[in-house]
Amino acid sequence: MSPRKAGGSSRQAVYDSLRRRILGLELAPGTALSENDLAAELGVSRTPVRESMILLSEEGLVQVFPKVGTFVSRVDATKVADAQFLREAVELAALDDVPLTPDDELVALLRENLTQQQTPGIDREDFFRLDEEFHHLLLRLSGHGNSWSTVASAKGHLDRARRLGLNEVGSPRPFIDQHADVLDAVLSGNTEAARTTLRHHLRAVFEDVERVRRRSPELFAADPDAVPVRRSVAVWGN
Repeated sequence: MSPRKAGGSSRQAVYDSLRRRILGLELAPGTALSENDLAAELGVSRTPVRESMILLSEEGLVQVFPKVGTFVSRVDATKVADAQFLREAVELAALDDVPLTPDDELVALLRENLTQQQTPGIDREDFFRLDEEFHHLLLRLSGHGNSWSTVASAKGHLDRARRLGLNEVGSPRPFIDQHADVLDAVLSGNTEAARTTLRHHLRAVFEDVERVRRRSPELFAADPDAVPVRRSVAVWGN
């Protein structure tokens, strides 16, 4: 929904738009944000932009520095690890509750999802969307699909780290193969193999973080209390 057309729900629309752009790296870590510029771009008053900034700040995706400005937060490795811990705990525990005879419709959706992941030349965002859908479907297969919203709301820093990692790899093929191995193990009733593969799959983000941080340290928060200094561009202290 366009914020310009959102009417009474403009704050939600502005929030959704900004959050999507931050998580999608369109607004990169460390980017300075102007309420006036964003309001003009989105066709709304400053009020829904300011309110959205507060919500995003509460999620740790935006940082507000008095007398300096508002910035997209840099990726915090600690928050990545915390979100990964939550996600792994939920998804691994859910595997124990997959029924012996899984829902045929959900299995078909998972297989179709895997087929779409293998589309030649698939771009990062399409793969990311399918990856999210695959993991949500796995939770639904276990009867815990409603827990996905809790996991999703907590993993903003994690999702940015995952996208940065996808930018580093030449192909998502290893992740696709891991998805297929997890599904095969689940459907064959080998829960332990599914758990081992899924754990390895989910923890790959930590290697991605270190690899990206070596190349682009400015995207990561070396010091969570660092304050940027405005020059011709914002310069972050560490």
